[in-house]
Amino acid sequence: MHRGVKWSNLLKWFYPGMKVKRWLLLAGASAVALGIGILLLVGQSTVSALYRALSDNLGLYYLVGSLLALTGLFGIAWGLNEAANSVLSTFPARTESTSDIIWKRRLLSRGPRVVTIGGGTGLSVLLRGLKRYTSNITAIVTVMDDGGSSGRLRQDMGMLPPGDIRNCIIALADDESSMGEVFQHRFREGEGLAGHSLGNLFIAGMEQLQGGFDRAIEETSKLLNIRGQVVPATLTKTNLVAHLSNGERVVGESKLSEKKGAILEIGLTEKAQLHPKALQELRKADIIVLGPGSLYTSLIPNLLVEGMAEEIEEAEATKIFVTNIMTEPGETDGFSARDHLEALRPYLQPSCLDWSVVNVGEVEEELLNRYAQEGAKLVEDDLGDDNEFGIRVVKRDLVRTMQLEGKRTIKHDFEQLAKIIISH
Repeated sequence: MHRGVKWSNLLKWFYPGMKVKRWLLLAGASAVALGIGILLLVGQSTVSALYRALSDNLGLYYLVGSLLALTGLFGIAWGLNEAANSVLSTFPARTESTSDIIWKRRLLSRGPRVVTIGGGTGLSVLLRGLKRYTSNITAIVTVMDDGGSSGRLRQDMGMLPPGDIRNCIIALADDESSMGEVFQHRFREGEGLAGHSLGNLFIAGMEQLQGGFDRAIEETSKLLNIRGQVVPATLTKTNLVAHLSNGERVVGESKLSEKKGAILEIGLTEKAQLHPKALQELRKADIIVLGPGSLYTSLIPNLLVEGMAEEIEEAEATKIFVTNIMTEPGETDGFSARDHLEALRPYLQPSCLDWSVVNVGEVEEELLNRYAQEGAKLVEDDLGDDNEFGIRVVKRDLVRTMQLEGKRTIKHDFEQLAKIIISH
């Protein structure tokens, strides 16, 4: 077909939910009206002669009639497709056809309202899977990070840390591959630039332009055309403070993994108010997901924000807790699946949860040995269906490896995890 247009793309215009058939019907009715008008102008004698010529052979009569009808129908769809392509050609390059884009958008807009709570790479992995099933996603992200590029921007510019926010925006982007590579680029040299990611600097600049951190997130999200929205848990500038079993008091998220001693309690240096948008989305959610992510530095910090835990406990949504695959040195040394839930108790009643997702997949020995050298091991599956929390348990092989900062890393299989969440 002309310019490589595929029949499959044209057929998508007739899929349920496209909201195009009504306009095709109008166009078809208009075409009929035009045809009748032309016939009237041509005259009865010419029309009668053509009708007699075809009706003498019924097979030819119905063949010609069917071909003309189908040609007209697909001609209308083709015309709409090319018209839409012509309009959209003024926008940045697209890898999908117009019909694919519209069909996917319509379908995803009907998906469940999912609110995810967490931070770090764990949350971004989950979002990468969820965006295939729904565009009604709200990622509520912790803003307590004080290390790396985010920590430097926080100290130098007095802004909230953008790192976890950046990762979530990229994960939800329509075209994650190209924009993700740009926003994740880290400067390797340059005084004051080395170590910073381009995405973090972009959000910092956008905050100055827009006059607010949350508005900077909104504008960056529009630029990357994300499916859903990313919301900071709070706009209050505060820090984590932890009390350890050895009596030490540690201030700052980045310092927790460096210290010896189990974490007994974690809090904030000052009270933090729940972001109004986060509150609104929690109350509208069909599904609320906690994790995966670092228990004490990505998940629980969100629960320390005033009102967050209460809203989760009272929500009518299905509530799902995703247990980490590996323990984390300095945070969850030796923790089992049950221990992860028990650690939530001072901040959130585990009994309010409906489901817990636990990995039962195995990891190759060589990779396990490397993690063991770093002080991490597989989280033990010790959570049965008959547990003290009254939570139903989903057990699946969720192990997936990916390259992260130059080395193979164990993460959740985002495709399988998203399927589990959407189906429960």
